[in-house]
Amino acid sequence: MKNLSPLHAESRVSWLAHTASACLIDEARLSPKPGLVDSRGNGAHQDLNLALMERSARSLQPTFHALAEQSWRRPADIALRETVGRLGREGEAQMKLATGGVNTHRGAIWALGLLVSAVAMLGGEGQSQAIADAAAALARLPDGFAPKSFSKGLRASRRWQVPGAREEAQCGFPHITRLALPQLQHSRARGASEPQAQLDALMAIMTSLSDTCVLSRAGMAGLQAMQQGACEVLAAGGCASFAGRAALARLDAIMLALNASPGAPPISLPPPCFSTELPANAFRGCYGTDYIVISCQPRPERPSAGRSRGFRRYGSTLYRRTERHAQRTDHHLSG
Repeated sequence: MKNLSPLHAESRVSWLAHTASACLIDEARLSPKPGLVDSRGNGAHQDLNLALMERSARSLQPTFHALAEQSWRRPADIALRETVGRLGREGEAQMKLATGGVNTHRGAIWALGLLVSAVAMLGGEGQSQAIADAAAALARLPDGFAPKSFSKGLRASRRWQVPGAREEAQCGFPHITRLALPQLQHSRARGASEPQAQLDALMAIMTSLSDTCVLSRAGMAGLQAMQQGACEVLAAGGCASFAGRAALARLDAIMLALNASPGAPPISLPPPCFSTELPANAFRGCYGTDYIVISCQPRPERPSAGRSRGFRRYGSTLYRRTERHAQRTDHHLSG
């Protein structure tokens, strides 16, 4: 990895901060997202709207800049972990000043903040898996200054015995590297528009994620409804197809009826610094071979990788092995 001049490093730090903030704005505007704030309206939220989300995202740019600056070419150690934790808490305070006390992006400060720090730790370079590994190494370290408080997400995680945002980061964001990025690349390759491909990536995460935001509002039945609905969108051909868009509209109606919205988006649309181009056989990096989605059954337990006659399951999604070099024209099939 080449050494950059201080001026060049500062420009990369500024770019990282701008990109992270812009990522949150793009995510907020992306439509239609089931139950979430988007360009259509407030979704299942009473205290959030698009203007507030955008103001919050812009208020976090200095935080992302500080995270990148302090993390630049540093190893994952306790000192950096505590610095990142402090900057994140300061960023949360600034966010609440900008939003009048509304918690708009607390989860994004954790997830996206770790990814920004990880990119900076690698000197502004690195492939997606290396970035995820660096973020995981940092997330696994203790922060002795973290307040001993329980968020709604942590309460739901413990009540339902499912992994939450902390575990997702400590495992290297598998829902991004194993589901969202491959789906994003695949949908693009099949001719989906960029918003459609991003929505498909969100659906891929929602098929499997044990979303503590949904669990807090709608319980296990709500989580299973979300996972099954996301599976149906992808099984119908994704958001580029008429059937997929119809399934997405049904999922949106379900989430509104449940008064629930997923907490996945802050990590579902990886910023350009993380979303490196993946090969055509992107699933191979996850499972050692190529797999395609063939069915989804809601399963809230921890991700497993059971193997049977060419099949593997990750969370609620079942994958079938394909020929390594075959052109995948039927990525999502009905189960």
